[in-house]
Amino acid sequence: MNSGLGRSCLERGGFNGPPLQQLQFVRRPAPPMASALEDPVLIQPFRGHSAAVTGVAFNADAAGLATSSLDRCLMVWKLKAQCRAYRFVGHAEAVTSIQFSPDGQLLASASQDRTIRLWIPCIHGESSVLKGHTASVRSVSFSHDGQSLVSASNDKSVKIWSVRHQRLLFSLFQHTHWVRCAKFSTDGRLIVSCSEDKSVKIWDTRNKTCIDSFLDYGGFANYVDFNPTGTCIASAGSNHVVKLWDIRMKKLLQHYKVHRAGVNCISFHPSGNYLITASTDSTLKILDLLEGRLIYTLHGHKGPVLSVAFSKGGEKFASGGADAQVLLWKTNFDSFDYKEILEHHIRRTHIDDPPHLLDIYPKSPHLHDEKLQSVEVNPTFDLTNTQTLDPPVIEISSSFSIPNCVSSEDLQYPPASVLATSSKRKSENENESAVHNVNKRTGISPSLGNALEHIVEQLDVLTLTISVLEQRLTMTEDKLKECLENQQKMLLQGRQEE
Repeated sequence: MNSGLGRSCLERGGFNGPPLQQLQFVRRPAPPMASALEDPVLIQPFRGHSAAVTGVAFNADAAGLATSSLDRCLMVWKLKAQCRAYRFVGHAEAVTSIQFSPDGQLLASASQDRTIRLWIPCIHGESSVLKGHTASVRSVSFSHDGQSLVSASNDKSVKIWSVRHQRLLFSLFQHTHWVRCAKFSTDGRLIVSCSEDKSVKIWDTRNKTCIDSFLDYGGFANYVDFNPTGTCIASAGSNHVVKLWDIRMKKLLQHYKVHRAGVNCISFHPSGNYLITASTDSTLKILDLLEGRLIYTLHGHKGPVLSVAFSKGGEKFASGGADAQVLLWKTNFDSFDYKEILEHHIRRTHIDDPPHLLDIYPKSPHLHDEKLQSVEVNPTFDLTNTQTLDPPVIEISSSFSIPNCVSSEDLQYPPASVLATSSKRKSENENESAVHNVNKRTGISPSLGNALEHIVEQLDVLTLTISVLEQRLTMTEDKLKECLENQQKMLLQGRQEE
């Protein structure tokens, strides 16, 4: 596929060739023997979680896969010859999101327990806790330089954190409902967020202000992300729709309605030419953004698919579902021309709902009478699964002091029958861990250690107090907005009566 064509299409905010409603796809007879080498292939299902899988993320070299779940655990799967896994336990509630740092040395997780954790993915289970949100944290994501984190929460805020100093830098408030997701742009200068207030907002990280907002009156976005070049954003809608927006022209670029239920997650292929979607309708869909069409429908999960992610190189992708399964796939399709593929696979195609495409004129939708085609992939589960369903767990004490990042070779994974976890110590012991570790390394006296511990506790209280004040300010703003709207309605009614 010509990546240059992709750039020209997206950067101009339109399409080459005839108007979209005039596009026609020529069908030719299929040859007697049709190859399926370009189809996505299921490599292996992984079973280790006991509840729905809420997030999947590859490390930098795609040799490891991290997953999060409603079972309160994280798991890291080693994907080389002999698959191994280990589990992290530390969050008090369901884990909602997970991501590797760009260099693969850290894992960030978000949870319904209102915290974010930074983990070193090794058998020592070391982690630190970032506190500041006053409600469930829905997503967490690293900046592309690995220096910052952005989190989205049910407290209606987006927060930016320093990874190095492990502290809150600033918060963004303008959403009026739960914030579902937030992501950095490639250069780190912008943040995109989506909320149940039915808006998608673009933020300037330098000025800490909202510079643009896209509204969708048909439903709210569950997930949002930038394309690899940072010129477009894609949103996964609760109203079954996937939308692509050009953020420079501030126009809707593409509009797909290919799912029969809400779309929960999306992931761009590193080339920017493909987008994969995960839906409550139990399927994954692969969209060719250059052609503006659906090309694959993937089955495999039994129930809603909640998460999906490409590896950094795009050669693999993984999906997680409400069935507690993680499916690892080989991409294959990213090196083929899909005009030729569909022409040679007419007998294998499935007639599906066509994507509805809009160009830069969002008020004039282009209707398609012709049904477009997608290849159905329904893998069989006859693969040997090397993971045990209920592996034994070894409890390992977790330190709050994260040392300098170790190399990938130092991350020794235990065998499948031995899974590492962080300790289950309560929050009052967690702060002690950080202080006592400092004491051991620096020889600080017990009295000074106790003083430092007291300072840490006071800082935690101060952070929570600020968060509560922020929440109250947001509620006050909501009430004020409601009062102004009611006043405006009363004035309009008064004028009509006159």
